[in-house]
Amino acid sequence: MENASSAVVSLAQVTRADLARVGGKNASLGELIANLAPHGVEVPPGFATTAQAYRDFIEANGLDAPITAALDDLAAQRSTLEQTGALIRSAILRGEWPAAIADGIRSAYADLCRQTGNETLSVAVRSSATAEDLPEASFAGQFETFLNISGAAAVLDACRRCYASLYTDRAISYRQAKGFDTLKVAVSVGVQQMVRADLGGAGVMFSIDTETGFDRIVLINAAWGLGENVVQGAVDPDEYEVFKPLLKEASLTPIVSKTRGAKAVKMIRTRSRTQPTKNVRTSRAERMAWVLRDDEILHLSRWACLIEAHYGCPMDMEWAKDGATGELFIVQARPETVQSRRDAGALKTWRIGKTGPKLLSGVSVGEAIGAGQVCVIEQPRDMARFVDGAVLVAQTTDPDWVPIMRRASAIVTDHGGRTSHAAIVSRELGLPAIVGTGNATRVLRNRQAVTVSCAQGEEGMVYEGIAEFHAEEIDFSNMPHTRTGIMLNLANPAAAFRWWRIPADGVGLARMEFVISNQIRVHPMALVHFDELKDGEAKRTIRDLTVGYDDRTEYFVEHLSRALGRIAAAQYPRPVIVRMSDFKTNEYANLVGGAKFEPKEANPMLGFRGASRYYSPLYREGFALECRAIRRLRDAMGFTNVVVMIPFCRTPEEADRVLAVMRENGLERGRHGLEIYVMCEIPSNVVLAREFAQRFDGFSIGSNDLTQLTLGVDRDSAQLAGLFDEQSEAVKWMVRRVIAEAHRAGAKVGLCGEAPAHHPEFAAFLVECGIDSISVSPDSFVAVKRRVAASEPALDADAGMPDACPDAPARSRSVPISTS
Repeated sequence: MENASSAVVSLAQVTRADLARVGGKNASLGELIANLAPHGVEVPPGFATTAQAYRDFIEANGLDAPITAALDDLAAQRSTLEQTGALIRSAILRGEWPAAIADGIRSAYADLCRQTGNETLSVAVRSSATAEDLPEASFAGQFETFLNISGAAAVLDACRRCYASLYTDRAISYRQAKGFDTLKVAVSVGVQQMVRADLGGAGVMFSIDTETGFDRIVLINAAWGLGENVVQGAVDPDEYEVFKPLLKEASLTPIVSKTRGAKAVKMIRTRSRTQPTKNVRTSRAERMAWVLRDDEILHLSRWACLIEAHYGCPMDMEWAKDGATGELFIVQARPETVQSRRDAGALKTWRIGKTGPKLLSGVSVGEAIGAGQVCVIEQPRDMARFVDGAVLVAQTTDPDWVPIMRRASAIVTDHGGRTSHAAIVSRELGLPAIVGTGNATRVLRNRQAVTVSCAQGEEGMVYEGIAEFHAEEIDFSNMPHTRTGIMLNLANPAAAFRWWRIPADGVGLARMEFVISNQIRVHPMALVHFDELKDGEAKRTIRDLTVGYDDRTEYFVEHLSRALGRIAAAQYPRPVIVRMSDFKTNEYANLVGGAKFEPKEANPMLGFRGASRYYSPLYREGFALECRAIRRLRDAMGFTNVVVMIPFCRTPEEADRVLAVMRENGLERGRHGLEIYVMCEIPSNVVLAREFAQRFDGFSIGSNDLTQLTLGVDRDSAQLAGLFDEQSEAVKWMVRRVIAEAHRAGAKVGLCGEAPAHHPEFAAFLVECGIDSISVSPDSFVAVKRRVAASEPALDADAGMPDACPDAPARSRSVPISTS
């Protein structure tokens, strides 16, 4: 039996080497205090009971035999899981404290009160098991936490309840599934000063992207009040993403994503001993505000980097902000146990084909697809109704739901974010899940056939019926080396992190207009001239979208820079070529508020598009917003790997006008390493290639438009589809000519399009002509990489290009674009 002094230990006196003594959670807190507090990481003070104290409690109350018997009955199916758990918990809760252990807890609590200057200090009391927070098992939410506990008697009672939580139904079930011997697991209890997060906010932080395993991102979820709502998924939190490599520069703000959550409720403290916390509705002002300022987001992210570096692995952390003092604290830290264990050299991709109508959407968890019949469950007690292989639909989940979740083909919840319980467990089980849908339990009905797709980026979709889908495993470990750069075409920032494992040479085409139409949705001129709008519905929509922005144009600049930042982060420091907006007038007119600012044209494909817009009075102010976003992306966020590309530039004189407008807006070619490219998609770009090369650092061949304008074929015409041929000798002459002329002038040339993926001989032709890079969609990367590798050995590296391209000089062997 331990004495009072050995039954309790200060958190400041333990490290992660003491896991067997104080459990994973408490050992980690001690490790933080001992090693990272000197570097500025703040951790609330506290103490822990030892695992031996738990064993002494069990022995003193004669509970070993009853617990063993109850577990034997469960193993022999003489009792149910519910009966077994209830029997053991009841016995523990009736137990009496050995005097020495009780004295030790009272004394340690009194010391903590004196240390903090509060005689009735409120504390958080958390279970910490000796088999917890291991790399192979997270035990996420398996054990109890009790918040706002005040007074020695209440602390002793909470410690006893922590002991009992070792035998909740979910904890017993989890240990059985993981193969842990329940009788060998002991509980330490951590008692920590409560941070006044009820007056501020709290949440969860990961030093890795939880969905894709992208290891250079810090992911933070935040909500008002105490953090349990975020952990349990009872609230839809704010979400922030920060790019870790650029945090080293104090002047940079590499926040690549901010998503405001609904934050409908917050957990606060009460004066009641029987109910020390409760949820209350948040105010409209709280729902519309960010929980964390940008400087606080960066502060927490730097802590995440310090903690990850110290532990040597991706970390899962909980944080809290004291609303009274404004201080930030780390209150838990444990190894991340799902993405960090994936094979970095392999990628499993899911493809969805024909689907039924979309029923609802939410935050996607994982990248898989699942299908089955809906089973709406309101409470875990209704689990008997659940059918194996069904799609589980619930308002939210907590650890009591795990036995049902194991039997599901997919999971859909009304509430929760990417760090909620439903998300964490779904990831660990390898199940597709969509959380935070808002109304799944009302929209979906029992026995309805649905498909749950998490394969389309951060937004997960639920479709009616069983869709066509398949999975493919791609191994990048044996990818051949190529002198020709193979790059990616990426448009959707939400899906950018999915492809970080692909060993690409950068992004050859990132379409700005995709971000504008799908995320921003508003015509930039409607933001500049908002007061001139006559369309009442458009004005209402813009007001709703720009809530919280004193300057409505900042809405455009912030969303565009951060969305493009996600793409730039996925490939950093490799080059990412961002094409400035290339909508046609009819497409621009469809943006919110756009009809007022766009002329009606008979042939928008050949009309007011691309470069001609950028210096025109009709759009010049909108282009200035695009330039502001690029300048922020490069200068303030730090993504100097971003290259700018100008589309549909008809003449060298037009190029001069565009470059002058860019300089006026702070984007000057060569300044801070900025490279500016031009799309080669008009025959004049080829005919006058030398003149264009004097003004731009490189060309990107847009094969669709170049084919269309060379052959005079409308690429959207079904009647002329047979004439549209990118391998026409006329088109190939254009390609061969621009590569030769560009290289003579010292400029680089790439091609973005799917022709090399669809036609192996076209890929070989491009290699023969000495092209610097080919940019394709992610799912074409492997095929094109192999085709290019097969074509390159036939070239005589010392003799230049073969006779097939007599105009082509010896090609560059370097990476196609500098990363400045």
